[in-house]
Amino acid sequence: MAKTRVVVVDDSALVRSILTEIINKQPDMECIGAASDPLVAREMIRNLNPDVITLDVEMPRMDGIDFLSRLMRLRPMPVVMVSTLTERGAEVTLKALELGAVDFVAKPKIGVADGIRQLAADITDKIRVAARAHVRRAAAVTAPPGAQAAAPAPVASVGRLSTEKIIFIGASTGGTEATKDVLMNLPADCPAVCITQHMPPGFTTSYAQRLDGLCRIRVAEARDGERILPGHAYLAPGGKQFSVERSGANYVARVVDGEPVNRHRPSVEVLFLSAARVVGPNAVGIMLTGMGADGATAMRAMRDAGSYNLVQDEASCVVFGMPREAINAGAANEVLPLKDIAPRLLERLRASGGALNRV
Repeated sequence: MAKTRVVVVDDSALVRSILTEIINKQPDMECIGAASDPLVAREMIRNLNPDVITLDVEMPRMDGIDFLSRLMRLRPMPVVMVSTLTERGAEVTLKALELGAVDFVAKPKIGVADGIRQLAADITDKIRVAARAHVRRAAAVTAPPGAQAAAPAPVASVGRLSTEKIIFIGASTGGTEATKDVLMNLPADCPAVCITQHMPPGFTTSYAQRLDGLCRIRVAEARDGERILPGHAYLAPGGKQFSVERSGANYVARVVDGEPVNRHRPSVEVLFLSAARVVGPNAVGIMLTGMGADGATAMRAMRDAGSYNLVQDEASCVVFGMPREAINAGAANEVLPLKDIAPRLLERLRASGGALNRV
């Protein structure tokens, strides 16, 4: 079997050396080149035709975002961003994912060498996933870096609904853009939305703020003990486990440190199991693009408890891991392209008024 051929792009000679060493230790991949800046990388990509590139965000001569924007317009290919764990690093990384990067690795600000070595398994896993990912074509990358996203198109109100209803979304690789697509197409009066997106601490804060500025509904990181209210979306904070509990007549968020589940914290399994246990037939489950199987078993438990579940189809996924596992588990009521998920969700909500599972 052919090895995955990787080009490393980073202005730090130390980081280039460590990433090259990590990649070359894997039996299924090899580093075929290491570039100190995007202009060198451009020639390397042209001459070596790699399968995946790792790309630093901040570099001389041309920053990683400008380079990524041009690359995805002219020669779309799988890219894994290497970002710094800072607020600016988080914001720039989200822009990179918007432009078509498959995933990112967050390197520490200090102790970079040791930090990257500790992330070796994560880095190589993400390179493997990127090599198989469905990369967005150039036509989808239209906005220049720094441009403001267009305002969402009008969406009709869902009308009077029981406040008992909650929408649950699980996502991983490729999910930041997929979740944004769903949320931007929901009206301000839609039921509450609870989201687990695999992201590290720090990045979920910037992601929630970004979504809040784009969507009609309010979006924020979930806080332990707060009421779950219609017209609001609650994002699992990175490094925490997020679930929903009942408190009298209300739903409340439970946010705890907890152990990793399916290697993840936050884990979709934790959120979806709480949906099955607490919300039952008033829940709608949505499984979006992502690697692995996190949440598949719990989504089946949701369906068994009476929820109605929508799963993203393979053609529109960046990575068809979690959706495939959910389908295989018998958790899906419908499998839909990403663009059809929000309209179908609203159609069911408007038609139901009462129990979602009887539409």
